[in-house]
Amino acid sequence: MQITIIHGQSHKGSTYHITRMLAEKLKGDITEFFLPKDFGAFCIGCTNCFEKAENRCPHYEELRPITEALDRADVIILASPVYVYHVTGAMKSFLDHYGYRWMVHRPEESMFHKQAVCISTAAGAGMRSTNKDMADSTFFWGVAKTYRYGVGVAVVSWAKVKPGLKRRIDARTTALAREIRKNYGKVQPSIKTKCFFHVMRMAQKSGWNPVDGEYWRAKGWLGQKRPWK
Repeated sequence: MQITIIHGQSHKGSTYHITRMLAEKLKGDITEFFLPKDFGAFCIGCTNCFEKAENRCPHYEELRPITEALDRADVIILASPVYVYHVTGAMKSFLDHYGYRWMVHRPEESMFHKQAVCISTAAGAGMRSTNKDMADSTFFWGVAKTYRYGVGVAVVSWAKVKPGLKRRIDARTTALAREIRKNYGKVQPSIKTKCFFHVMRMAQKSGWNPVDGEYWRAKGWLGQKRPWK
């Protein structure tokens, strides 16, 4: 099992430790990146990725090692502490660069066979909205199944998290790892994903974006072929 982790921060706090706890229980090969250390560029809104090609993005080469790791992964873990009820700025900027991969444009075919996990922690609240920030992208990328795990740790340091809460986190990550392993190699997109893909297929047939339409045509998705088959 190939696991790719994108950490939305470069420090190793509660989010990091919970993410590593889960990843290690999956018993696979782990590749991880820390934002903004490993990628910190802001999307400049040039629209080259939409209107021309993704390799026309000014940050394409800088981002390519992460893109390749995402594509070869069986499980993608996006992890971010809560910053004002949302993901870190580094995580948001990172996800902005993959707008061209949303189903409305040119989704990567392998995503429809992957699982993803969105993990967030906070001293207080905001885990639900933070996980949604990340899960929006995994859904629109076409990821077959996305799990969400948010924890209010009530402190700002993993060392200060209460032992009882750490035991509950350990139990939850064990159960989550078991579920992911059970679905490994046989996960299928949800009805919601398939329905949205169908709607986007109709939009592509209208020819609203020639670059996207040619991509879908080359994949055979405007005919009978589907990325999950």
